Formats: sequence, structure tokens, C-alpha cells
Amino acid sequence: MTEQAMDWQEITNLTRGQPFVVERVRLAGSGVAIEGEFELPQLAQLSVEDQVFVTAFVRCHGSIKQMERIFGVSYPTIKARLNRVAQMLDFVETDPAPSRAEVIDRLRRGEITAQQALSELEGPT
Repeated sequence: MTEQAMDWQEITNLTRGQPFVVERVRLAGSGVAIEGEFELPQLAQLSVEDQVFVTAFVRCHGSIKQMERIFGVSYPTIKARLNRVAQMLDFVETDPAPSRAEVIDRLRRGEITAQQALSELEGPT
């Protein structure tokens, strides 16, 4: 690869959708480089076309009507593509269950009862 920076579209075209790993990251302007094995973020792993689609969806604030106008396709087509892209992305849990230590600490401080602690430790049923 040349010294000139490649954008994601070029990398995606070069790899033809095959998985790849980034092994070196250089911080622009500082000369600091980090070497290792880094996975790309999920959105960067999408095809260029799907990245454009997701970007348009976000810019439209999730309006499928606007997406229909932009892409010139019907509601079912937009919905099917959204479902396909959604299946490729893992959902990131934003409210993870508390750790055992957190539950026990809350119990010790009297913030929850023993029954509530047991319920939280057992998790959803």
C-alpha cells in the first residue's frame, strides 16, 4: 500500500467484502503508532452501499418516507434493506446487568433487600 491514506471505500473495494484486520494505527500529526490486531467497528464492516444507506437513514432521522424519495424505491424495499442491515449488526447492550460485586455492595449498604439481591443475581427469567 502507498503512503497516501486510503479511505474506507477503497479498502472495502480492495478486500471485496472479505473480513480483514487492521494491524497498525497511526495518530495523525503526532507520529505515534500503535501496532496490534484491531477489529473494525461494525459500521465500517458494512459494504460501501450499506454505509451510504445507513448514513442517509440517520440524516433523514429515520424517516422511511424520505428514504423512499432519496433512493426512489418503495416502503417495502427500504424496510427489507433496513432489516437486512440490522441483521448484520450486533446490538450493543446499553444497560448491562449489574455485577455480583455491585449487587452485594448495594445489599451491604441497605439499598436493596436480600430478596431483591437474589432476584438481580439470578437475572431475567
